[in-house]
Amino acid sequence: MRERGVSVHTGATAAQVSQAGDGPVSAQLADGSTLASDEVLAAAGRRARTGDLGLETAGRQPGTWLDVDDTMAVRGAAGGWLYAAGDLNHRALLTHQGKYQTRACGDAIAARARGRLDPAPWGPHSATADHGAVPQVVFTDPEVAAAGYREDQARDAGLRVRAVDYPIGNVAGAALYADGYTGQARIVVDEDRQVIGGATLVGPRVGARRPAATNAVVLGYAPHSPSITTFARPRTAAGPGDVRSIAQAVFYVFATGFFLLLVKRFWHRKPKDLGS
Repeated sequence: MRERGVSVHTGATAAQVSQAGDGPVSAQLADGSTLASDEVLAAAGRRARTGDLGLETAGRQPGTWLDVDDTMAVRGAAGGWLYAAGDLNHRALLTHQGKYQTRACGDAIAARARGRLDPAPWGPHSATADHGAVPQVVFTDPEVAAAGYREDQARDAGLRVRAVDYPIGNVAGAALYADGYTGQARIVVDEDRQVIGGATLVGPRVGARRPAATNAVVLGYAPHSPSITTFARPRTAAGPGDVRSIAQAVFYVFATGFFLLLVKRFWHRKPKDLGS
């Protein structure tokens, strides 16, 4: 990004933004420095649109996010009948995670009706991946793809981890995509369990590599069932049945094998003081 003239300021806060006439936009940061630009993009976030759903009849506050357990049952709802899957539960505001939660929710409702609910982590009735195996892709150029924990998130979760960086351009297959391919991978290793806790990839078309990283993270938690892996959208592989397709699951198991070969090359590298 620096080669393209992009300056990245991490941990920065804008204290004031102003513009004189049609001149450049000036942003004064909290540390006293000033940035000038043609345009400013402000990300204001999202709020829950639950004001007109009648939540008060279930003992919940209208206009608020709904707190749910891993079966998507709303905590504290009168009668225990209310479920919430998707953005309004504020767990993972991504389309593919909403679909994943919906499958767990539907299975949980049916199982509860039959008296066979099993809320165990990583089971068919629990959306456990929301906590530490969420995949996502930022479709910029170059792309940014991630699965599982970042290093700082893992440490905040109480895990003992180390981060290992590796240039993706050093992988033989990168030359098949483009001459002079430049990209970077950071793998977060859970030292106690000796599994991959997270991966972040930056480079051209890394979004296509992210499913294998997701599988590697999920298999560390639930080696018995790669079919519970969720895949980031949008993507060309989406179709009927989505991630429940047996053929797709088999394909990504093989893709994970190739990803793990990459990991093996630098698993035992000496950790560096890389920060978050």
